[in-house]
Amino acid sequence: MAEEKKEEKTLTLQVSSNPHVRDSITTQKIMLYVILALLPATIYGVVNFGLYALLVVLVTVGASVLFEFLYEKLMHQKITISDCSAVVTGLLLALNLPPRIPIWVCIIGAFFAIVVVKMLFGGLGQNFMNPALGARCFLVISFAGRMTNFAYDAVSGPTPLAMLKSGEIPNTLSMVLGNEMGTIGETSVIMIVIGACFLILMGVIDLRIPASYILTFVIFIIIFGGHGANPYYLTAHLAGGGLMLGAFFMATDYVTSPITTKGKIIFGIILGILTGVFRCFASGAEGVSYAIILGNLLVPLIERFAPLKCFGYVKPQKGG
Repeated sequence: MAEEKKEEKTLTLQVSSNPHVRDSITTQKIMLYVILALLPATIYGVVNFGLYALLVVLVTVGASVLFEFLYEKLMHQKITISDCSAVVTGLLLALNLPPRIPIWVCIIGAFFAIVVVKMLFGGLGQNFMNPALGARCFLVISFAGRMTNFAYDAVSGPTPLAMLKSGEIPNTLSMVLGNEMGTIGETSVIMIVIGACFLILMGVIDLRIPASYILTFVIFIIIFGGHGANPYYLTAHLAGGGLMLGAFFMATDYVTSPITTKGKIIFGIILGILTGVFRCFASGAEGVSYAIILGNLLVPLIERFAPLKCFGYVKPQKGG
C-alpha cells in the first residue's frame, strides 16, 4: 500500500520542444512597426524628390513581395508574404536608392535581395546578411554610375559626404533638415530619428547597437578625421549618408546581428570602426553599407566570444 501511494505522488514531467518562452508579439507585428517607423523618412523623401521617388518605392516594394511569392510558389513552399518581411526589405532597399534610379534597376535589386540573399539561404531567419544592404552593394558594384547619380529636377552637385571627402564642410543645418542630395530615405535625420524613437518605445530595438556604433564612429572621426572635435565636421558626418538609417534600421536587424548584450556592443564597435575606415581612408565617400555587411559576416565569430549563458548552469567550484 505504501508503494502504491508513493507512485500516486510521483509527478510526470513532460518536456516539449522549444521555444519554451513565448511572447504575444509576432513577426508580422514587428514588421508592421518597422514599416510605420520608416514612413516619416519615406514621406519626406517623396515630398523632397517628387512623385518619381514614390514610384521607385512602390515598384521596389511590389517587386520584392512578388519575387518572394513566386519563389515560394515555384519551390512548393508555404507562402509567407503575409509576415510583411518582404515589404520591409523592399522599403529599406528603396530608401537606399537615388531618387532618379531607373525602374529596371529597382527590380533587379529586389530580385537580388529576396531571391539571392534571403530565399536561397532558407528564407526569413536564415539569411547571413541584411538583404536590402546586400542588394544595394550589388547594385553599386554593377551600376556604379546610376547608383551614385543623385541629381534630380536638373539640380546637381556634390553630395555632403563628397564635400567632406574633399575637405569642405557642408551646411550642417541643411543636412539635418534634409535639404541635400542623397538617397530617398537618408537625407532627413530628423525623420529617421522620429522613426527610431518609435521603435525604441515599442520595444522593437534597443540602443546598444546604434549607441555603440555611433559613439565609436565619433571617436574614430575625432582621432583620424583630421578636424579633431570640430562640431560642424562631426555633425556633417553623422547627418550625411546612410549612417543614421543604417545604425537604427539595418544594423539592428534581428537575424543578422548578435543576440547577447555583450555581442551587440562588440558588433556596434566593429561597425563604427569599419565605417570610419571606409570614410576616412577608402576612395569612396560612404561606407555604412559595406561596414554593416562585413559586420554581419563577423556575427558568428562575435557570438563565439560572447555566447549566451546556459540556463541553470552552475560553475563548478574548485576543490568541490
